[in-house]
Amino acid sequence: MSNHQRLDDGMRWRIVGRLEAGQSQVQICREFHLTPSVVCNLWKQFQETGSIERKPGKGRPRATTATEDRYLSIIARRNRVLSRDL
Repeated sequence: MSNHQRLDDGMRWRIVGRLEAGQSQVQICREFHLTPSVVCNLWKQFQETGSIERKPGKGRPRATTATEDRYLSIIARRNRVLSRDL
């Protein structure tokens, strides 16, 4: 999978079910077009917690959006004299 697409719960349960049935991780990676680390991490998480739910996000929530960040950088570049520390 490319561009960090998240797996939905249905697909996560299908992967875990196939692993429990004895299918190899390599076969599952090929079938679902996933990288081995995705399948390995999902399997480890299931074995440790018994669940396939995503862990809550870590870190401080963002104060600005990506669009606002781009806008601020453009404004700073346009007004270099006004935006420098005095």
